[in-house]
Amino acid sequence: MAAEVSFGVASPDGPRTATISYERAGAGEPLLLLHGIGHHRQAWDPVFRILAAEHDVIAVDLPGFGRSPALPDGLAYGLATVVPALAALCEALELDRPHVAGNSLGGLLALELAREKRVRSVTALSPGGFWSPAERRYAFATLLAMRRGARLLPVPAIERLSRSAAGRTALTSTIYARPWRRSPEAVVAETLALREATGFAATLTAGRDVLLKDDVTGLPITIAWGTRDRLLLRRQGIRAKQAIPAARLVRLPGCGHVPMHDDPALVARVILDTCRR
Repeated sequence: MAAEVSFGVASPDGPRTATISYERAGAGEPLLLLHGIGHHRQAWDPVFRILAAEHDVIAVDLPGFGRSPALPDGLAYGLATVVPALAALCEALELDRPHVAGNSLGGLLALELAREKRVRSVTALSPGGFWSPAERRYAFATLLAMRRGARLLPVPAIERLSRSAAGRTALTSTIYARPWRRSPEAVVAETLALREATGFAATLTAGRDVLLKDDVTGLPITIAWGTRDRLLLRRQGIRAKQAIPAARLVRLPGCGHVPMHDDPALVARVILDTCRR
Protein backbone atom coordinates (compact mmCIF):
# COMPACT_ATOMS: atom_id res chain seq x y z
CA MET A 1 0.00 0.00 0.00
CA ALA A 2 1.15 3.52 -0.76
CA ALA A 3 2.06 5.90 2.03
CA GLU A 4 3.21 9.52 2.21
CA VAL A 5 5.86 11.31 4.20
CA SER A 6 6.49 15.05 4.49
CA PHE A 7 9.80 16.62 5.47
CA GLY A 8 11.59 19.94 5.44
CA VAL A 9 13.88 21.08 2.63
CA ALA A 10 15.95 24.23 2.43
CA SER A 11 15.11 26.96 -0.08
CA PRO A 12 16.38 30.49 -0.77
CA ASP A 13 13.26 31.76 1.03
CA GLY A 14 13.64 29.51 4.06
CA PRO A 15 12.54 25.96 4.89
CA ARG A 16 9.77 24.44 2.77
CA THR A 17 7.85 21.19 3.10
CA ALA A 18 8.08 18.48 0.46
CA THR A 19 5.92 15.37 0.31
CA ILE A 20 6.85 12.01 -1.19
CA SER A 21 4.61 9.03 -1.94
CA TYR A 22 6.22 5.63 -1.46
CA GLU A 23 5.67 1.91 -1.01
CA ARG A 24 7.62 -0.11 1.54
CA ALA A 25 7.95 -3.84 2.22
CA GLY A 26 10.38 -6.42 3.52
CA ALA A 27 13.04 -6.44 6.22
CA GLY A 28 16.82 -6.15 6.33
CA GLU A 29 19.20 -3.44 5.23
CA PRO A 30 17.28 -0.58 3.55
CA LEU A 31 17.15 -0.43 -0.24
CA LEU A 32 15.82 2.73 -1.90
CA LEU A 33 14.46 2.47 -5.48
CA LEU A 34 14.43 5.54 -7.75
CA HIS A 35 12.61 5.60 -11.11
CA GLY A 36 13.35 7.58 -14.27
CA ILE A 37 11.90 10.80 -15.67
CA GLY A 38 8.22 10.60 -16.57
CA HIS A 39 7.80 7.26 -14.81
CA HIS A 40 6.52 6.28 -11.37
CA ARG A 41 7.46 3.89 -8.58
CA GLN A 42 5.52 1.06 -10.24
CA ALA A 43 8.47 0.80 -12.64
CA TRP A 44 9.99 -1.42 -9.93
CA ASP A 45 6.99 -3.73 -9.52
CA PRO A 46 8.57 -6.71 -11.37
CA VAL A 47 11.50 -6.83 -8.91
CA PHE A 48 9.98 -5.26 -5.77
CA ARG A 49 8.93 -8.47 -4.02
CA ILE A 50 12.11 -10.30 -5.04
CA LEU A 51 14.21 -7.57 -3.44
CA ALA A 52 11.94 -7.40 -0.38
CA ALA A 53 12.80 -11.02 0.41
CA GLU A 54 16.24 -9.76 1.53
CA HIS A 55 15.83 -6.03 2.17
CA ASP A 56 13.64 -3.32 3.62
CA VAL A 57 12.64 -1.95 0.20
CA ILE A 58 11.30 1.57 -0.35
CA ALA A 59 10.14 2.52 -3.87
CA VAL A 60 9.38 6.22 -4.15
CA ASP A 61 7.63 8.52 -6.56
CA LEU A 62 10.15 11.31 -7.15
CA PRO A 63 8.91 14.89 -6.56
CA GLY A 64 6.52 15.88 -9.33
CA PHE A 65 6.08 12.29 -10.59
CA GLY A 66 3.57 9.56 -9.85
CA ARG A 67 1.56 10.44 -6.76
CA SER A 68 4.18 12.78 -5.30
CA PRO A 69 3.28 16.47 -5.60
CA ALA A 70 5.61 18.95 -7.23
CA LEU A 71 8.37 20.55 -5.23
CA PRO A 72 7.26 23.66 -3.34
CA ASP A 73 7.43 26.98 -5.21
CA GLY A 74 10.92 28.40 -5.26
CA LEU A 75 12.67 25.03 -5.43
CA ALA A 76 14.38 24.03 -8.67
CA TYR A 77 14.57 20.48 -9.96
CA GLY A 78 18.35 20.41 -10.32
CA LEU A 79 20.69 18.02 -8.53
CA ALA A 80 21.50 20.70 -5.96
CA THR A 81 17.89 20.54 -4.75
CA VAL A 82 16.67 17.01 -5.43
CA VAL A 83 19.67 15.18 -3.95
CA PRO A 84 19.40 16.96 -0.56
CA ALA A 85 15.63 16.38 -0.68
CA LEU A 86 16.24 12.64 -1.06
CA ALA A 87 18.71 12.77 1.81
CA ALA A 88 16.02 14.48 3.91
CA LEU A 89 13.55 11.78 2.84
CA CYS A 90 15.95 9.10 4.12
CA GLU A 91 16.20 10.90 7.45
CA ALA A 92 12.41 11.20 7.68
CA LEU A 93 12.03 7.46 7.03
CA GLU A 94 14.95 6.64 9.36
CA LEU A 95 16.96 5.01 6.59
CA ASP A 96 20.57 4.74 7.73
CA ARG A 97 22.67 5.01 4.56
CA PRO A 98 20.46 2.81 2.36
CA HIS A 99 21.54 0.86 -0.64
CA VAL A 100 20.15 2.62 -3.71
CA ALA A 101 19.10 1.31 -7.11
CA GLY A 102 18.11 3.86 -9.74
CA ASN A 103 17.06 3.79 -13.36
CA SER A 104 17.85 6.62 -15.80
CA LEU A 105 17.23 9.84 -13.83
CA GLY A 106 17.08 7.66 -10.72
CA GLY A 107 20.52 6.23 -11.54
CA LEU A 108 21.93 9.74 -11.87
CA LEU A 109 20.44 10.69 -8.49
CA ALA A 110 21.78 7.49 -6.91
CA LEU A 111 25.31 8.28 -8.06
CA GLU A 112 25.05 11.81 -6.69
CA LEU A 113 23.89 10.44 -3.33
CA ALA A 114 26.93 8.15 -3.42
CA ARG A 115 29.20 11.10 -4.17
CA GLU A 116 27.99 12.65 -0.91
CA LYS A 117 28.57 9.36 0.99
CA ARG A 118 24.91 9.05 1.92
CA VAL A 119 24.44 5.45 0.71
CA ARG A 120 25.95 1.97 1.19
CA SER A 121 25.97 0.90 -2.45
CA VAL A 122 24.60 1.98 -5.83
CA THR A 123 23.15 0.02 -8.72
CA ALA A 124 22.64 2.47 -11.60
CA LEU A 125 20.61 1.10 -14.52
CA SER A 126 21.22 3.20 -17.66
CA PRO A 127 21.97 6.31 -15.58
CA GLY A 128 21.70 9.75 -17.14
CA GLY A 129 24.65 12.11 -17.33
CA PHE A 130 27.19 10.15 -19.38
CA TRP A 131 25.95 11.37 -22.75
CA SER A 132 27.66 13.37 -25.45
CA PRO A 133 25.92 16.64 -26.43
CA ALA A 134 24.41 14.96 -29.49
CA GLU A 135 23.23 11.95 -27.47
CA ARG A 136 21.67 14.22 -24.88
CA ARG A 137 19.80 16.18 -27.55
CA TYR A 138 18.54 12.94 -29.09
CA ALA A 139 17.39 11.54 -25.71
CA PHE A 140 15.67 14.75 -24.66
CA ALA A 141 13.94 15.14 -28.03
CA THR A 142 12.71 11.55 -27.75
CA LEU A 143 11.39 12.16 -24.23
CA LEU A 144 9.62 15.32 -25.34
CA ALA A 145 8.01 13.45 -28.23
CA MET A 146 6.83 10.70 -25.85
CA ARG A 147 5.39 13.30 -23.49
CA ARG A 148 3.67 15.15 -26.34
CA GLY A 149 2.11 11.94 -27.61
CA ALA A 150 0.88 10.99 -24.13
CA ARG A 151 -0.71 14.41 -23.68
CA LEU A 152 -2.32 14.55 -27.11
CA LEU A 153 -3.94 11.11 -27.00
CA PRO A 154 -7.36 11.04 -25.33
CA VAL A 155 -7.54 8.60 -22.42
CA PRO A 156 -10.01 6.30 -24.27
CA ALA A 157 -7.50 6.08 -27.15
CA ILE A 158 -4.71 5.15 -24.73
CA GLU A 159 -6.92 2.47 -23.18
CA ARG A 160 -7.87 1.14 -26.62
CA LEU A 161 -4.25 0.99 -27.80
CA SER A 162 -3.14 -0.80 -24.64
CA ARG A 163 -5.46 -3.72 -25.36
CA SER A 164 -3.36 -4.98 -28.28
CA ALA A 165 0.29 -6.02 -28.49
CA ALA A 166 0.76 -3.63 -31.40
CA GLY A 167 -0.74 -0.77 -29.42
CA ARG A 168 1.40 -1.47 -26.34
CA THR A 169 4.44 -1.53 -28.61
CA ALA A 170 3.49 1.82 -30.14
CA LEU A 171 3.11 3.38 -26.70
CA THR A 172 6.18 1.99 -24.92
CA SER A 173 8.72 0.52 -27.37
CA THR A 174 11.14 3.39 -26.72
CA ILE A 175 11.82 2.21 -23.18
CA TYR A 176 11.14 -1.55 -23.32
CA ALA A 177 12.72 -4.20 -25.49
CA ARG A 178 9.60 -6.40 -25.14
CA PRO A 179 6.75 -3.93 -24.80
CA TRP A 180 4.08 -6.42 -25.84
CA ARG A 181 4.66 -8.29 -22.55
CA ARG A 182 3.38 -5.35 -20.52
CA SER A 183 -0.15 -5.63 -19.20
CA PRO A 184 -2.75 -3.23 -20.63
CA GLU A 185 -3.35 -1.79 -17.16
CA ALA A 186 0.35 -1.07 -16.61
CA VAL A 187 0.72 0.60 -20.00
CA VAL A 188 -2.26 2.86 -19.35
CA ALA A 189 -0.96 3.76 -15.88
CA GLU A 190 2.56 4.64 -17.02
CA THR A 191 1.32 6.58 -20.05
CA LEU A 192 -0.89 8.64 -17.75
CA ALA A 193 2.05 9.05 -15.34
CA LEU A 194 4.10 10.53 -18.17
CA ARG A 195 1.19 12.70 -19.26
CA GLU A 196 0.49 14.10 -15.78
CA ALA A 197 4.03 14.47 -14.38
CA THR A 198 4.18 18.00 -12.99
CA GLY A 199 7.96 17.83 -12.61
CA PHE A 200 8.71 16.67 -16.15
CA ALA A 201 9.53 19.96 -17.90
CA ALA A 202 11.56 21.41 -15.03
CA THR A 203 13.52 18.18 -14.60
CA LEU A 204 14.33 18.02 -18.30
CA THR A 205 15.41 21.66 -18.31
CA ALA A 206 17.68 21.09 -15.31
CA GLY A 207 19.26 18.09 -17.03
CA ARG A 208 20.56 20.09 -19.96
CA ASP A 209 23.64 21.11 -17.99
CA VAL A 210 24.34 17.70 -16.40
CA LEU A 211 27.50 15.87 -17.41
CA LEU A 212 29.08 13.35 -15.04
CA LYS A 213 32.87 13.15 -15.24
CA ASP A 214 34.01 12.89 -11.62
CA ASP A 215 34.90 9.63 -9.91
CA VAL A 216 32.83 8.17 -7.06
CA THR A 217 34.85 6.15 -4.55
CA GLY A 218 34.51 4.33 -1.28
CA LEU A 219 31.50 2.05 -1.87
CA PRO A 220 30.30 -0.70 -4.22
CA ILE A 221 28.91 0.65 -7.49
CA THR A 222 27.41 -1.29 -10.37
CA ILE A 223 26.50 0.36 -13.65
CA ALA A 224 24.26 -1.83 -15.80
CA TRP A 225 23.10 -1.15 -19.36
CA GLY A 226 20.56 -2.91 -21.52
CA THR A 227 21.95 -4.02 -24.87
CA ARG A 228 18.72 -2.81 -26.52
CA ASP A 229 18.47 0.56 -24.81
CA ARG A 230 17.05 2.92 -27.44
CA LEU A 231 17.01 6.05 -25.29
CA LEU A 232 20.45 6.23 -23.64
CA LEU A 233 22.70 4.27 -25.96
CA ARG A 234 24.78 1.54 -24.35
CA ARG A 235 28.13 3.09 -25.33
CA GLN A 236 27.43 5.59 -22.57
CA GLY A 237 28.16 2.74 -20.17
CA ILE A 238 31.77 2.77 -21.37
CA ARG A 239 32.01 6.46 -20.48
CA ALA A 240 30.51 5.72 -17.08
CA LYS A 241 33.17 3.07 -16.46
CA GLN A 242 35.89 5.49 -17.54
CA ALA A 243 34.57 8.13 -15.14
CA ILE A 244 34.17 5.65 -12.25
CA PRO A 245 36.94 3.06 -12.81
CA ALA A 246 36.15 0.98 -9.72
CA ALA A 247 32.53 0.49 -10.78
CA ARG A 248 31.39 -2.88 -12.06
CA LEU A 249 29.99 -2.53 -15.60
CA VAL A 250 27.33 -5.13 -16.44
CA ARG A 251 25.58 -5.88 -19.72
CA LEU A 252 21.88 -6.68 -19.59
CA PRO A 253 21.34 -8.80 -22.72
CA GLY A 254 18.08 -8.16 -24.55
CA CYS A 255 16.98 -5.40 -22.17
CA GLY A 256 15.78 -1.91 -22.99
CA HIS A 257 16.03 1.36 -21.12
CA VAL A 258 13.78 0.20 -18.25
CA PRO A 259 15.22 -3.31 -17.84
CA MET A 260 13.23 -4.30 -14.76
CA HIS A 261 10.34 -5.32 -17.03
CA ASP A 262 12.41 -7.01 -19.72
CA ASP A 263 14.33 -9.35 -17.40
CA PRO A 264 13.24 -9.03 -13.75
CA ALA A 265 15.31 -12.00 -12.53
CA LEU A 266 18.53 -10.64 -14.03
CA VAL A 267 17.98 -7.10 -12.76
CA ALA A 268 17.11 -8.31 -9.26
CA ARG A 269 20.25 -10.48 -9.20
CA VAL A 270 22.44 -7.54 -10.27
CA ILE A 271 20.99 -5.33 -7.53
CA LEU A 272 21.28 -7.96 -4.83
CA ASP A 273 24.85 -8.82 -5.85
CA THR A 274 25.78 -5.15 -5.49
CA CYS A 275 24.15 -4.90 -2.07
CA ARG A 276 26.04 -8.01 -0.89
CA ARG A 277 29.37 -6.49 -1.91
